[in-house]
Amino acid sequence: MKQRFSSLDVKVIAHELSKSLCSLRVTNIYDLSSRIFLFKFHKPDHREQLIVDSGFRCHLTSYARSTAAAPSPFVARLRKYLKTRRVTSVSQIGTDRIIEFQFSDGLYRIYLEFYAGGNIVLTDGDLNILAILRSVDEGAEHEKLRVGLQYNLSLRQNYGGVPPLTKERIKEGLRKAIERQQDTEATGKKAKKPSRDALRKALAVSMTEYPPLLIDHAMNLVKFDGSLKPDQVFEDESLLDKLLLVLEEAKKISEEITSLDTAKGYILAKPNPAFTTPQEEAPEIEGGNKASRLLYDDFHPFRPRQFENSEYTFLEFDGFNKTVDEFFSSIEGQKLESRLHEREMNAKKKLDHARQEHAKRIGGLQQVQELNFRKAEAIGANIDRVQEAIVAVNGLIGQGMDWVEIAHLIEREQAQRNAVAQLIKLPLKLHENTITLLLDEPNLEAEDEGYETSSVSEDSESEEEKMQKKKRKPPPKPVDKRLTIDIDLGLTPWANASQYYDQKKSAAVKEEKTVLASVKALKSTEKKVTADLMKGLKQEKDILRPVRKQNWFEKYMYFISSDGYLVLGGKDAQQNEILYRKYLKKGDVYVHADLHGAASVIIKNNPSTPDAPIPPSTLSQAGNLSVATSDAWDSKAVMSAWWVNSDQVSKTAPTGEYLVPGGFMIRGKKNFLPPAQLVLGFAVMFQISEESKAKHVKHRLLDEGASERAANAGAAEFQAKQDKEEAMEATSESGSDEDFPDAKLESASEESDGESDRENHGNPLQSARVLQTAQSGQDSDAEETHEASEMKGVEAQESEPQESEPRVDTAGSPSDGDPEPAPSVASSAQTQEKSGRRHLSARERRLLRKGETPGPTPNTSNPPSIQGPATDDEEANSEADETASKVNAPSKRSQTSKPPGNANKGLLPRGKRTKVKKLATKYADQDEEDRALALRLLGSKAGQEAAEAQAQARISKEKEALAQKQRRREQHLRTQALGRATEEARRAVLEGEVGEGEEVIDEEAARLELVGLDSFIGRPLPGDELLTAIPVCAPWSALAAYKYKVKLQPGVTKKGKAVKEILSRWDAAGKDPRALDKKSEDVERVWPREIELIKNWKEAEIYGVVPVGKVRIMMAGGSGTGSAGGAAKAKGKSSRGGRGSKKK
Repeated sequence: MKQRFSSLDVKVIAHELSKSLCSLRVTNIYDLSSRIFLFKFHKPDHREQLIVDSGFRCHLTSYARSTAAAPSPFVARLRKYLKTRRVTSVSQIGTDRIIEFQFSDGLYRIYLEFYAGGNIVLTDGDLNILAILRSVDEGAEHEKLRVGLQYNLSLRQNYGGVPPLTKERIKEGLRKAIERQQDTEATGKKAKKPSRDALRKALAVSMTEYPPLLIDHAMNLVKFDGSLKPDQVFEDESLLDKLLLVLEEAKKISEEITSLDTAKGYILAKPNPAFTTPQEEAPEIEGGNKASRLLYDDFHPFRPRQFENSEYTFLEFDGFNKTVDEFFSSIEGQKLESRLHEREMNAKKKLDHARQEHAKRIGGLQQVQELNFRKAEAIGANIDRVQEAIVAVNGLIGQGMDWVEIAHLIEREQAQRNAVAQLIKLPLKLHENTITLLLDEPNLEAEDEGYETSSVSEDSESEEEKMQKKKRKPPPKPVDKRLTIDIDLGLTPWANASQYYDQKKSAAVKEEKTVLASVKALKSTEKKVTADLMKGLKQEKDILRPVRKQNWFEKYMYFISSDGYLVLGGKDAQQNEILYRKYLKKGDVYVHADLHGAASVIIKNNPSTPDAPIPPSTLSQAGNLSVATSDAWDSKAVMSAWWVNSDQVSKTAPTGEYLVPGGFMIRGKKNFLPPAQLVLGFAVMFQISEESKAKHVKHRLLDEGASERAANAGAAEFQAKQDKEEAMEATSESGSDEDFPDAKLESASEESDGESDRENHGNPLQSARVLQTAQSGQDSDAEETHEASEMKGVEAQESEPQESEPRVDTAGSPSDGDPEPAPSVASSAQTQEKSGRRHLSARERRLLRKGETPGPTPNTSNPPSIQGPATDDEEANSEADETASKVNAPSKRSQTSKPPGNANKGLLPRGKRTKVKKLATKYADQDEEDRALALRLLGSKAGQEAAEAQAQARISKEKEALAQKQRRREQHLRTQALGRATEEARRAVLEGEVGEGEEVIDEEAARLELVGLDSFIGRPLPGDELLTAIPVCAPWSALAAYKYKVKLQPGVTKKGKAVKEILSRWDAAGKDPRALDKKSEDVERVWPREIELIKNWKEAEIYGVVPVGKVRIMMAGGSGTGSAGGAAKAKGKSSRGGRGSKKK
């Protein structure tokens, strides 16, 4: 069996890996064993796994393998340097069995060696070794390798290039082979028998780029005799020319293999001698796979001609990676299965041995009871004889006869055919005061009598028969069937029988106790053996199972409705954004609920008929999913969802309002759905092949005429509604600058209209004005957040009275208010600028009446915030003034805010004026330098300088804050412009306003069409080819036609535990012969292929399919998790009455 790569295998694998792995990044690296490692690579929507077995193999794999719990030091070092690095090159080093991986344009390199003991070497760009799997000491054929040294590539085979293929090179190789043979003979070593492949091996040593099997294959193609010896070919020129043709043919084959992106691979397999039973009766092993008919023996990137007419079976694969993966994974899987099977068989033997021991112990007690009963019955049937024997022996003992003499006497009497003596069995047990009697059982006597009565007289026999009987061998000595019974000489026969009856009763009691103890001991043994088995199975690796490639929609919440529509939901705010940007197209429907945590759900319409209405059942199912993902699931509150068309959803918000990621603005009327039932289902959706689609029909795919008619009617109604809304929008729109998205990552304000909240449902679970499905952190300063909230409040106050305002918040219906419109923010600011007037406080009016000029307000940085009482109108105007000043540039605020002035400073009192004059006279001759020096000596200068420094720092900080604010505002405006352009382009696509010269390539619509929703079914039919099984969690009403489904309701069981229990139930059903249909014909029973696909799931991957946290399983035959079967059983014997009842 082939174990490691040849040079050609390395060349082909390196070529395919270069096509597959270049441009991918390293996701992570794992240990599978001490010398086998798993490299995971990825790029968007593409993942690969690379298995590296040091010294043996390296290939991509499609099977999932269990990894070590913690990385080894070598793997930790690989992760340190290679994680997230991009693969830029994969190549073979010369013609040697070494593959080089380059990461980040040669910044790091890995060398995989597939010869001798093998090795994995990590180097930097200068080939300095950073990590090595196996340190190597210097030897005759290899250099020293350890961390810190340099990896020398010049010593590798043909590193500088492959020499040209010439006759002289062939001669040189043959000459060296002949010299080696002569040296072997000269040293006197025992020469090996001349083999037929001596020439092939000689060429393989000199022509390292061609493996021996490839040369043999080329010899068969060219019809060259491979059994010739090297010296014969070396001496014959014609043979040399023909041998050159052979090598050229091998070179041609090698170049053809690597000319394609993927080369075909061939596995050579032999019949499995252990497989002797038919396929339907083949012994099953762990995992449900039947014993293989073939044993893999070899693999090649070409079809070897030399094995065409042999016992080998050729298995062809597309791609050499797939070939090698199938070859080694099959062998690895068989080893794992055999180890698991062996552990299970050992555990089974232990349990069987324990059961046999307990059964043997109980059986012995039952035999004792039966024997004692028979002995008592035999004594009762032979009372007289027993009495005679007791009297005779007691008489001899009474006469004082020696015990030995008594035994001799009994022997003589037996020889004389004394009936009583023949009952006694020697030796006697007189030291125990007992004798042993041989008594017949009552039933045996009856049989003997019957035999005697049925005998026929021998007189009627002829003489010939008599002669034949004489010639025959004498019949065997009859077996004595009498019971051996010990009789107590001190008791009567009746007392002896009673003693045996008592022994029988005590054995029966002992049997009952032993049975009870055996049951407990057996349970304890089973528990211990099962625990040991589970511990051993955990130590063993899982059976290799293929990795299921996920579909693009599986990253979201998903299901296919009962009408055949794909429904998608976002798991977080980022996914909500992706669904809106990439998948919400014309004709689709957006579904949401005004509940905290409710998911944003979209229903994908048929791309060919986007105007066709979505069926009510699909709308209801999507609403159920949105409500189930909210807080209503935990509180068990029945709430309603709503839906709108795709053109009613946008990321635009009025100026000053922010939408967090995952939040949207809804314009127009919301269509509320009936209250949703909090019932989900976990089910299995199967993907079938193209040939099997004809058996399964979708409703919306068949009735195309009805869909088109409904689409036309719906389009006419929608157009009338749209015209009406456009007319309303035309009267209310004030400018396009306010309709653009705001991409600032900041939490939106959760203020909402009291009126709109009263219009809608007044429950505490409903969300605020802006719907948001995930929390997002704020990255702006507190001043700008306060600014946005104030602007939002003003906008809300001013937008309420406008009936034709198109903006509708995400928590309620359109805002209707006072019919008299209030002035907008921009108009109030202009009015204030023109009039130049502002409202005065009571203090200012009082100062004006006294004839004094009022000083500055205490809060000079916020002029509109004036202390003192004010009317409602004054407060509203002051708030509008403040908002207007914040909407304008910051320079305006700095112009309106003036520092305190000295114009109205009053005169000093008379005493202070005299003091000031004296000080002026005293320091008249003091200049500034003297004054500064004096202040410094007094210590007052330091405080003044500190105050000035603080003032300067405060001024610089304010300037920096203003600069940062201006920078954020500019960035904000740029993002607004980009978002506005994106939104306008999206709206143009939705409305069909694309110019003739423009091309809109809807990749997601094309992907949706390619995914083939009709290939996903819930109940396979006989003859279907099942490709994959996909877990799905959907509203229960959408799973009516599914075969494998379990109902989920709000409960206390964590979803991980619930999923494990569901999978274990399905696995147990697959092992039940009553539920399993091996022929896959009964659609109501379990099919082997279905269970096999379900077993390929990884539990960790399917936990995320369930969108809720805690559930209750409703499943027939369930246990304490709240299954339907358990509930049905509980009805019969309830320990508690209903509401208002009492325990009985």
